[in-house]
Amino acid sequence: MRKIVAGLFISLDGVVEAPQNWHFPYFNDEMGQAVGEQMGGAEAMLLGRVTYDEFASYWPHQDPDGEMVAQMNNTPKYVVSTTLSNPEWQNTTVIGLDELAKLKQEPGGDLGMSGSPTLVRSLLRAGLLDELRLLVHPIVVGSGKRLFPDGSDSQPLKLLDSKTFETGVMYLTYGPA
Repeated sequence: MRKIVAGLFISLDGVVEAPQNWHFPYFNDEMGQAVGEQMGGAEAMLLGRVTYDEFASYWPHQDPDGEMVAQMNNTPKYVVSTTLSNPEWQNTTVIGLDELAKLKQEPGGDLGMSGSPTLVRSLLRAGLLDELRLLVHPIVVGSGKRLFPDGSDSQPLKLLDSKTFETGVMYLTYGPA
């Protein structure tokens, strides 16, 4: 059985939107290793529609000789969407939550997620998310899309692991309670 593992950059006030605007001052080798291990531990990527559109507009147009570029482009990708019908990014399959539940039951490696906060919330509600890995940055961004906006359903979680990086970023891993 596969695990679904989501990883997000998040601010102290819960913002996950546009991390490129606030994340990089906190990036160091420790964080690079954590992100690399998560991506390297996944057999396939799982994306929501918005994150898919952002990644698909960027990664296929980068230098194909870059290690990260090759990994992003060559890794199988599953997009959970009801609106995407003809994905153009190589190795992409569009699925629904029901199909994802079946895919999770099949043998194989983990399905790793980067971003896709709406999908993270949907997976939590459906009981499909196995691990939520948050890189909590010591910054209050003030505005932007939050992982759990006001009015979100209650989702009890349990802390599975925690680390603090030299930059003050906390790497927290949660699972279902």
